[in-house]
Amino acid sequence: MRVKCVLCDTVNNIDGSSPLAKRLRNRRIHIYMCPICDTRIGDKTKQRHATGNFKLYKEKEKQNHLF
Repeated sequence: MRVKCVLCDTVNNIDGSSPLAKRLRNRRIHIYMCPICDTRIGDKTKQRHATGNFKLYKEKEKQNHLF
């Protein structure tokens, strides 16, 4: 299966029967990133997280007023 990286527009071939290929075929919201871009983004995220300026915003849980 031919896939295209969303960041650098390189075209790669992956096995058509792999779980990644199945995920990309069946769920159109999933995107493909080549291994180079994936590691680059992961490293940059870890560096930002280490500085202390990186915040993850989680959804606030709704409290049930009946209990």
